[in-house]
Amino acid sequence: MTSEDRDLSIFLDEDQEGSRSSVSPPKRGLPVWQESILLLVLAVVIALIIKSFFVQAFYIPSASMEPGLQGGPGTKTDDRVLVEKPSYWGSGTPQRGDIVVFKDPGGWLSAEEDAQATNPVSKALAKIGLFPTGGHLVKRVIGVAGDTISIDDQGRITVNGKALDESSYAKPAPHACGSTKPGTCYGPMPQEAHWTAGPVPKGYLFVMGDNRNDSADSSYHLCTKRETDCSDSPWVPVSDVVGKVSALVWPLSRAKVEHRPADFAGIPKP
Repeated sequence: MTSEDRDLSIFLDEDQEGSRSSVSPPKRGLPVWQESILLLVLAVVIALIIKSFFVQAFYIPSASMEPGLQGGPGTKTDDRVLVEKPSYWGSGTPQRGDIVVFKDPGGWLSAEEDAQATNPVSKALAKIGLFPTGGHLVKRVIGVAGDTISIDDQGRITVNGKALDESSYAKPAPHACGSTKPGTCYGPMPQEAHWTAGPVPKGYLFVMGDNRNDSADSSYHLCTKRETDCSDSPWVPVSDVVGKVSALVWPLSRAKVEHRPADFAGIPKP
């Protein structure tokens, strides 16, 4: 071996030793139990964000929205629905025909409808939006700010003078209404057969259940001319609306996406 070769080998040995000495030992990861806790916390945070801003699960506690949404006594299960919130972000507001979930404006809920999750696990899941929530109402928006709602001589609901064709979503009444035949009336029968509500104040809604004869809605809380002592308000604050029902998800045999009925598109402005 020449002196040149020996010099070169010295440099090679030094490079190899330097490379070996610069290799760091592998870093140890978190223990499994710590990773599990971290993932659980992350999942809860994501669920809370989704519930607060995007979508939330609710169940139908009564028969007020039949035939589309079912629940309450006599049913095998309370329908589960998903309520989406982005539609009402910013300047977005509930529109006529939307099915909305909202907080109790004050004394509208029965004790049964106000029921909440009872066991600790259900309560915890409900807090983060992973268990259907009770204590709210679900109705269809009939009138928005400025609208006037009334019942015509044929028992039909009118909004700003236009009669609604509700055969695609409302449950027919079992009695005659106005001049119509039994089973063809969808209008409610409060204290007066013919009533008028409105104009709806700014920032409020007039809502009704699709099952008009079994729904404590705006028409039920409407003060009529025959009442001498009435303190009820038929209006629902827009600020109390949680969101719009976007889909029925349980039971799977009846799962569907909810759409705004086309009939509401032709209502004239107030």
